[in-house]
Amino acid sequence: MSQAITYSEARQNLAETMDRVCDTHAPVIITRRKSRPVVMLSLDDYSSLAETAYLLQSPANAERLRAALRAADEGQTRRHNLDEA
Repeated sequence: MSQAITYSEARQNLAETMDRVCDTHAPVIITRRKSRPVVMLSLDDYSSLAETAYLLQSPANAERLRAALRAADEGQTRRHNLDEA
């Protein structure tokens, strides 16, 4: 679950908050009085989410990924060395 902190807390502890977000991969919600909140994510986590969203845009690709995950969950996978490709 995401931690929520105020804008003032984020400003006072910005470097520590950024380090915690990057180290724990847990987003932090930053709230502001009478304004919309934002979410702080590490760049790595944001990039991963953006790539996943992109890959799932295509219904055919999304189904292939789901089928691969089902196969992996059911133990229907084979191990390959990268030099065999």
